[in-house]
Amino acid sequence: MSSFEVAGGRPLKGEITPQGAKNEALQVICATLLTPETVTIDNLPDILDVNNLIELLRELGVSIQKISRGKYSFSAVNINPDYLKTKEFKKKASSLRGSIMIMGPLLARFGKAFFPKPGGDKIGRRRMDTHFYGFEKLGASFDFNSEDIFYTVHAENLKGSYMLLDEASVTGTANIVMAAVLTPGTTTIYNAACEPYIQQLCKMLVNMGAQISGIGSNLLTIEGVSRLRGCEHRVMPDIIEIGSFIGLAALTGSEITIKDAATEHLGVIPLAFRRMGITIDISDNNIYIPPKQKYAIETFIDGSIMTISDAPWPGLTPDLLSIFLVVATQANGSVLIHQKMFESRLFFVDKLIDMGARIILCDPHRATVIGLNHETPLRGSVMTSPDIRAGVALLIAALSAKGKSTIHNIEQIDRGYEKIDERLKLLGAEIRRI
Repeated sequence: MSSFEVAGGRPLKGEITPQGAKNEALQVICATLLTPETVTIDNLPDILDVNNLIELLRELGVSIQKISRGKYSFSAVNINPDYLKTKEFKKKASSLRGSIMIMGPLLARFGKAFFPKPGGDKIGRRRMDTHFYGFEKLGASFDFNSEDIFYTVHAENLKGSYMLLDEASVTGTANIVMAAVLTPGTTTIYNAACEPYIQQLCKMLVNMGAQISGIGSNLLTIEGVSRLRGCEHRVMPDIIEIGSFIGLAALTGSEITIKDAATEHLGVIPLAFRRMGITIDISDNNIYIPPKQKYAIETFIDGSIMTISDAPWPGLTPDLLSIFLVVATQANGSVLIHQKMFESRLFFVDKLIDMGARIILCDPHRATVIGLNHETPLRGSVMTSPDIRAGVALLIAALSAKGKSTIHNIEQIDRGYEKIDERLKLLGAEIRRI
């Protein structure tokens, strides 16, 4: 298990460019299974989750070539369905939640798919019902082997259908869309997720010959086609990483410019940071965060305490609530962080309390933060990263803290952030991988 040693309390300065979006990358890589023709994808982040998914597809029979840094070609001509029944596949797929999205393409193209119960971050229960509800509405059936914890989905004749999803699941929507594009007839998906990642996936599928209308809304209409062609696609910048860098700059009093920041895809993220009192200047697709900010959290119009909460897009993404919580520890004022979607994502606050933060964990979903107003810095500590987003939040806290911090289990961070230590060193951070 690797660790970071961080010497905190030093302001950073410089420019940084976000990696390609992890959540989009996992979707569009799975979409390459929909055609035997070559699909080229650029700006893929060099992170564990993406690299593991690429390797899984390679073992499934996809011919994959690395063209240059972040650019790969995929040719899914000779797929070996028997690999899906091997112990090796079960082990690899169960440790990578994003790989669940191979089911939709395999079901649409080959009429069957197999999958173990997926793993991923330990942030609470993330159910699979939406995926299977959508597949069943298209005419598929599934079996669940409770002893092996293994799903089998099969369909002799898929047919387009109307469906109202019980939740706006991003991966569920992606899986259903990828199954529907090769399904005869009209498929209507209401309460579809409409995150930028889903929009990017749909645009890529349209470039491959799919017929999808309503992109960007929660009502998607898909006219099935008989085949899809190859295409070239570029992954958008990672808005979660962009939000993480904004939080890093504010908490550490740093002067940072985020280049190529996909500002048209950020939604309410800049507004949420401004409600925390943070100054953000956006121009020419770049974001500038001025140095030495002392930020005061706004209150609501009636004077009540500000609440920062997550919601399906275009609401605030839950992946950034850990960042907002850490940023609030040095704000002037108080804020209630309400994590609605996952019941374990706030369980890292005890580590921040050990560093001197004033936080009340109200319940698994809510935490109240009383800001220190940069008058008392956090202190260095030894901690363990529980998941990707909390791990980066702890790293940001360590960079702002007085003294040395050690963060264990940084493989979690590596799953979502490309060479984060090397990139932060270029801004002046004192961080060492051990």
